[in-house]
Amino acid sequence: MSLADRVKKRRLEIGIPQSEAAEKAGIRQQSWASIEDGKTLKPRNIVGIAEALKCDPAWLMNGGVFLPVSEINTRRIPLISYVQAGELAVKSPIEALDGSFEYVMTDMDWSQYTFALRIVGDSMEPDFKAGDVIIVDPEIEPHPGEFVVAKNGEHEATFKKYRPTTIKDGVQHFELVPLNNDYPSMNSAEHHITIVGTMVEHRIYRRKR
Repeated sequence: MSLADRVKKRRLEIGIPQSEAAEKAGIRQQSWASIEDGKTLKPRNIVGIAEALKCDPAWLMNGGVFLPVSEINTRRIPLISYVQAGELAVKSPIEALDGSFEYVMTDMDWSQYTFALRIVGDSMEPDFKAGDVIIVDPEIEPHPGEFVVAKNGEHEATFKKYRPTTIKDGVQHFELVPLNNDYPSMNSAEHHITIVGTMVEHRIYRRKR
């Protein structure tokens, strides 16, 4: 049985049309149809497709013994707002934030404080586009060139590339660098910046407009 067969068989088992499955996975219906037609052999958003089908992404790609999502090593990661991410700079437990959450699934063993953000704006294009989702772990210290969520004194958090600069009085200073050259960098020597967490996963979503 091929990937196309498994995707179609599972979709029919749970009784949803291609349009609904594609919406749940965050892809276009045409992209979903291409998978079921066998034209797309390695979908970029296999995790989102597995979420839509309530199954193991490894089973979709490789076959073998079918495992429903309840029986595989997955956990829910809360998808929070940039305002809420900024609040995490001063209080870590996500449960303390107001509001109910949407969730994304992961099979990785990130820390209990891990959260997800949906990208807004174009400051991190071309690598990160509006609608993409990143997963961020506050327990992981960033290395040079990694991507971080930080609070720069404003109410909301920001998502940028981390670049260490100088060490002054025992403190490591750094820059937050946008990938889009139309936006300025921020330097921790000039602004009070608090690193909230380091990006550990990037999910590419393309939604119909």
